[in-house]
Amino acid sequence: MKFFHFVFSVLCACSLANAKAESAFPARLPEEKPQDRALSSAMHRFYDEWEGKEDYSKELYTAFKYTKLEGFEDIPNFSRRDPTKVIRIDGVYHVWYTGRKTEHAPVGAKATDTIPATDWDLADIWHATSKDGYVWEEQGVAVSRPPEGVYGHRTICTPDILIWEGRYYLYFQAYKDFSYPWGQIYCPVSVAHSDSPYGPWTFVEEPVVWPGEKEDWDNVKINDPYPIVYQDKIYLYYKGAPVERGHEFIKRMQGVVTAESPLGPFLKSPLNPIFNSGHETALFPYREGVAAIVSLDGPEKNTIQWSPDGENFKIVSHVMTPPIAPGAFVPDAFVGNGDGRGITWGLCHINPDGGGATSESILARFDCDLSLDADREYFKRSNLRFGEDTYFNNPFVVGAKLKKQIARDQKKVDTDTLERSQ
Repeated sequence: MKFFHFVFSVLCACSLANAKAESAFPARLPEEKPQDRALSSAMHRFYDEWEGKEDYSKELYTAFKYTKLEGFEDIPNFSRRDPTKVIRIDGVYHVWYTGRKTEHAPVGAKATDTIPATDWDLADIWHATSKDGYVWEEQGVAVSRPPEGVYGHRTICTPDILIWEGRYYLYFQAYKDFSYPWGQIYCPVSVAHSDSPYGPWTFVEEPVVWPGEKEDWDNVKINDPYPIVYQDKIYLYYKGAPVERGHEFIKRMQGVVTAESPLGPFLKSPLNPIFNSGHETALFPYREGVAAIVSLDGPEKNTIQWSPDGENFKIVSHVMTPPIAPGAFVPDAFVGNGDGRGITWGLCHINPDGGGATSESILARFDCDLSLDADREYFKRSNLRFGEDTYFNNPFVVGAKLKKQIARDQKKVDTDTLERSQ
C-alpha cells in the first residue's frame, strides 16, 4: 500500500506541475524569462533579443516630429535637400546642403548641359545659418562645381561636414559625367576645406574615396559621405551602390572608411558592408560606441542600430516615419572621447508631393529623443496614426495609371466567394 501511495503522490505532483506549466501566460509581464513553462518563438525572441522590453522603453527609441522652416524662399526650380550635420559655432547654427537652382525642372533621360535630369543634378553646395534652428538665413553657394574634366563638373551633392584641428571639411558626391538612369554613373567622394564655416572653400580636385573594383559591392558609387571622429580617427560612413549586369535593381548597403587625416588616405574596413540596409547615412557617437538611424531601404529599414566599435551594429529599436536624409545637430560629433551623448534635433529633406528623383525637395526640421541628456516622454509613444491628408495624397494615393492595372487584375482575380465545402 505504501508503494501505491507513493506512486499516487508522484502522479499528483506531476499533474500539478503540468497544470502550472500549461496555464495561461500571466497578465503581468514577468521581468525575467519564465523557465517553468513552454514559450512560443515570439516570446523567446522577446526575452532573448529584446531583453524583455518594448521599443518605447528602449533608451534608443524615439518618435519623430517635424516642423516647417522659415527663411528658405520658395523659388521655382530651386531644390534644397540632403543637409549636413548641423554644427554650432559662436552661438550660430550652420548647415550645408545640395542646392539646385536651374531654369528648368528635372526631365530625366532628356537632360542636357543646362537642363537637369534629377533633383540633385546640376547642383552646388549651399550654406545657411540660424540663431534658433527654426528661422534660417541663406548664405548662398559655399562650394561651386569645378571646371570641366574634374570630378564634380556635372554636379556636387549630398555633403557632410567635419571639423578637424580647427579646420572645416565638406565631403560630397562628385559626378563628372551624365547618363541615365543615375544608378549607372561612376561617382567618387571629393572634399573642400576652409578655415571658417563662411569660407572661402578650397576644392580638392583629386577625390578622396573611390568606388571599389568591378565585382565589389560598392563598384559604381560612393554616396552620402558622413564623417565623425571616433577612437582618435576619422570614420567616414557611406552608402555603396553597385549595378549588377542584367539587373535593374540597385542594392543599398553601407560601409565605412577610416583615416588619420581629412585628405586621406582612407582605408575601407575589411568588414564592409557593415549595414545591409539604409538609403542614407545618419550616425552619431553614443556612449562608448556609435548609433545609426537606418531608413527606407533593405530588410532592416526603419531601425535604430548601435555598435560598440563603430563597425558591428545590432538593431536596438524599430521606428516609424524616420527623417529622410537626416542631418542631426551632433555637438560631440568630432570629440571622440568615448562618451557620446546623442541627438535631439536636426534637419532633413521632404518631397512635398511625395515624388522621387524628378520632384523638388525642401528642408525641414525634425525633433526626437535619442539623447542621454534629455527626457522627452512624448517622443517615447509608439502608437502612431495618420490622418486622411496622408492616405489620400502622394505617394499613397492610387493614380489613374495604377487604377487601370488594378481594374485588369480585379477582373482576373476577383471571383465569387465560395465555401470550402464546395
